[in-house]
Amino acid sequence: MKIVILEADSLGEDMVFTPFEEFGEVVIYPSCTSEQAPERVQDADVVIANKVPICEATIGQAKNLKLVCLTATGINNLDGDYLKAKGIAAYNVAGYSTNGVAQHTFALLFYILEKLSYYDQYVKSGEYARGSCFSHFGKSFCELQDKTWGIVGLGTIGRRVAQLAEAFGCKVLCYSASGHKYDSRYEQTDFDTLLAKSDFISVHAPLNAYTENLFTLDAFKKMKNTAIFINVARGALVNEQDLYTALTTDEIAGAALDVLCREPMDPENPLLKIQDSTRLLITPHIAWAAKETRFRVVEEVVQNIRRFQRGDTVNRVY
Repeated sequence: MKIVILEADSLGEDMVFTPFEEFGEVVIYPSCTSEQAPERVQDADVVIANKVPICEATIGQAKNLKLVCLTATGINNLDGDYLKAKGIAAYNVAGYSTNGVAQHTFALLFYILEKLSYYDQYVKSGEYARGSCFSHFGKSFCELQDKTWGIVGLGTIGRRVAQLAEAFGCKVLCYSASGHKYDSRYEQTDFDTLLAKSDFISVHAPLNAYTENLFTLDAFKKMKNTAIFINVARGALVNEQDLYTALTTDEIAGAALDVLCREPMDPENPLLKIQDSTRLLITPHIAWAAKETRFRVVEEVVQNIRRFQRGDTVNRVY
C-alpha cells in the first residue's frame, strides 16, 4: 500500500508520521497545491489531505486510489458525488479538537473582554511603575456571571463551550441555522432573539448553505452595542467588510476571530485596518493547534485506515 500525505506541514513541522509506516510506503509532501496534486497522487492507494480540493481535477489520474483521509472535520473540500461514482471511500476526523477549540474560545474572549492588550502595555510602558496607585482603571470590563452567552452551532464543540460558559455563571442560548432541533437542556431560540439577548456570541457551526454569510451588518446591528463576537468555526460565515463596519461604527464592542474567508489572510482584508487590540483580535487558525490535538489527529487518521481495512464506517463520510 502506498500512502501519500499531501500537506504534512498543515499539522506542524514537529509532527511525526512514522505510525503510517505499518501500512507500507509513505510519501510525505510538506505542502501541496491543486496543480501539484495530480502527479503526486497518481500511484497512491491512500491520500491524506487537509485543504487541497479532492475532486476529479486533483485525483482523476489516481488509478489505484481507494481511500481519502482528511486531517480535519470539515468536508466542504470533498467532491462527494465524484468519490461515490468512483467508489473511493473518504473519512474525516471528528471530536479531536473539542477541548482545544473551546479553550481558545475563552482565551479570545478574555483578551478582548478584559482589555488585556491595554493593561499589558500599561505595565510594559513603565506607566504602572511611575504610578501612585496599586491598581489602574483605564479600561472597564465586566464579569461573566449572569451574562447571556449565545452559541451558533451546538455540536460537540458548542456543547463544551456551553458547559464552560455555565461554569462562569452565564445563561446559555443556542441557535441552529438549519432549523435542527437540539436534544439539549439549553434554550434554543431564533436568530434574532439570540442576537438581541446575548452579551457574547460564539460560532461553532459548519460552513454550508445555511450558514454562509450568516453574520452580515444587519445581524451585527441587532446585537447589543456592548456585545463581543467570536468566530472559531469557518471564516465564510462572516461578511468581513460588514464586521469591519460594525466595529468602526460601534455596533458591537469587540470581535475575536480565529478563522477568515481567505487563509492566509488577504492583505486587502479591511479588518487589517483595525489595529486596536482591545476591539479586535485575530489569531491565525490556531484554535485546534494544541500539540495534544495535532497528535490526536494523526492517531485518528491511522485508526481510520484500519477502520477502512476492516469495513468499519465510523468517521466515513463517503
